[in-house]
Parts: sequence; C-alpha cells; structure tokens
Amino acid sequence: MSRLDFIEGNDVQLLHGGTDYFPALMTAVNEAQHEIYLETYIFSADSVADEVAATLMQAAARGVVVRVVIDWLGSGRQAAQALAQELVAAGVDCRCFNPWFHRGLARTHRKIAVIDQQIAFVGGLNINDDLIADDGSRQVLHFPRWDFAVRLTGPLVAQIHLEAQAQWRKLGRLKLLTRFALMRHLQTDAKTARTQMTAAAFLVRDNLRNRATIQKAYLQALGVARQRAVLATPYFAPGRKFRRALISAASRGVDVCLLIGVGQFALQDAVTHSFYPKLLQAGVRIIEYRKTQLHAKVAVIDADWATVGSSNCDGLSLFVNHEANVVIRDAGFASRLLTHLEQGMADGVEIFSQDEDRHPWYKRAWYGTAYLVYRAVMRIVTWGGY
Repeated sequence: MSRLDFIEGNDVQLLHGGTDYFPALMTAVNEAQHEIYLETYIFSADSVADEVAATLMQAAARGVVVRVVIDWLGSGRQAAQALAQELVAAGVDCRCFNPWFHRGLARTHRKIAVIDQQIAFVGGLNINDDLIADDGSRQVLHFPRWDFAVRLTGPLVAQIHLEAQAQWRKLGRLKLLTRFALMRHLQTDAKTARTQMTAAAFLVRDNLRNRATIQKAYLQALGVARQRAVLATPYFAPGRKFRRALISAASRGVDVCLLIGVGQFALQDAVTHSFYPKLLQAGVRIIEYRKTQLHAKVAVIDADWATVGSSNCDGLSLFVNHEANVVIRDAGFASRLLTHLEQGMADGVEIFSQDEDRHPWYKRAWYGTAYLVYRAVMRIVTWGGY
C-alpha cells in the first residue's frame, strides 16, 4: 500500500459526530456473527464508552471473536490496563499498543472497526463522549465535539480488514521472519487491488511500509487542484513540503482554506500561529474554529476528492504515529462533506494579515520560539524527517 490504490464499488456513508457514529457502530456490532476488530487511540471511561464496551462483551458472549486494540498512552496507562482486564474477563481479546514505549515513540492513532469482513468504520472519532473534552481536563463542552467518520461496505473492506488483522498479529509475539512474511503478504494484496477502477482508497501511515503515504496523497491532490481546497485539522504543524503545496495551490488561483481547531493546547496554538504570516501572504485563507473542540481530520479538494480519517496535519500524524484515512473519489460524497465544512467555516473566525500584524512583539517572539522548539523535537523524533 505504498501508493494510492483506488477500488470501485463501495458504499461510503459519511457519519457526523458521535450522534451518527456510535449508533451505526453498535448496530453493526450487535448484528455481528463471526468476527469484530476494533482499534482506537482513546477508549475512555464514560457512559458512551461503557455502552460500546458492553456491546463488545455481549458479542463475545454470543461466540463472536472480538479483538480490540487500544493505545496505552491515549487511553491512559491505568485506565487501559483496567479496561483490558475487564474485556478479557468477558471473553474479548484485548491488546494495548506499545506499553511503556517498548517499541519506540509511535502511538496507534488509528480509529478502525471491521465487522464480519463486511462492514468497516474509519475516521477520527475515539470511543468517548462527544460532550467531554478528550485532553484529560474532563471539561464539559458546550457543543458536541466536531468530528467525522465513514461507514463502508464493498470490496475496500477486505483491505481494511487485512490491515486490522495485521496490526493485531504484530502486537502479539511474532518472530522476526514471521513479521517480514506478513509485510510481504500485505504488499501482495495491495498489488492485486491495483487492477481495479477508482472510487475509494484506504491509506495507512506507519514507520515501515507506509512512512509518507498519507502526506503523499495530500500533496498529489493539492498539486493538481484547480478550484478549491478545504482542509480541517485540530492541529496544524506540517513539514515544509506540505506548506509549500498549500502555498503553490493558492498561487495558482486555487481557493485554499484551512479550518483549524484552537484553544486546546497553548504550545500547539503558538506553533500553528507561527505559520500564519507566510500562508496568509500567499493567499491561503485561515479560519479558526472556536465553537467547540474541533477533532475532524477531513478535506475536500475540487469537486470529487475527499478524505476522512485520523491523520492530523502535524508532525506527529504525518511522521510518527500510526494513522488511517480513506480517500473517496465521488462528487456526491465530496459535496456532502463540503456542506459540513462550509458550516464549520461559518461557525469559525477568519484570520487576516492585519490581525497578525497587530500582535505585540512578545507574542510574535513566542510563536517563533514555539516553532523552533517544536521543529527541534520533531527532527530528533523523526531522525531529520520533519
């Protein structure tokens, strides 16, 4: 899966927030007959997460094979261990991703579910309550978290299942030769998929086979954009290539708009602000979403290219963590997602060059310093890849 491999014939439904996502997910789990894979960064301890956990345990009690991967850091060390024990006691197989950083710094930031190899879910939603902040503060949000996922049926599900299955196996005790054999198996399946026509593609980012897959998909789409590019991300701090692609598209007359979440982490906001002057000068529009917590990682480019997934436009997602996105080539789907993005833009606050010029010198110095620190850390973490 080293390049964009589109497969036709899929039914892709856009799910907006937990109101759409959790009922669809739990319906699929309740109807499962054979097998469930679920992978998430955060599996919280709240009423929504408890309901999902109960549904998974009920499926296991029916004899369904249920395999859950939760990130050890994202879910919290003690909470992850307690949840794993509870699930295992109820017959659910559960593994924590990279406990104590035994396998490096990477986290699994993917949000994937595959049921009976027939239905798949991919997106940005963790297993947590939309109305509770996910930054550890437990703050109650005034409006539900703004996020998206997709529900898929069709031939692409086989590829998503293969990746979910491979992640599960890699977290077990595999010998080195077995790991290499698994990688070759994944590459062979991806090559078979390339013979089919386009509609949707499943992309993963890891630190072996697919180090830059998701970024390349964005760069390719921006490189051929002709009319409009709208990207939404809660954290914006990409590398130079990504920023140049945005600027290049704007310089060609493309209406480039960034919808960025702010207000959650002061350092992240400062790093993001350090990019504003050059982007604004180049004609890139920047809108800050302040209505509630923006957690969506989505984009629409021109009339028929859209992506929904877990990858932020920052160094951790593009260069370190395991991520999963779906790219959809369909005008109807792109239009539906764009309608939501336009509403998000209407709910946001647009930033102009004169707004940045009015910042006092010490704020601009803070933004620049934050970027230098972030860049230094990311270059160390990515061995110079950022």
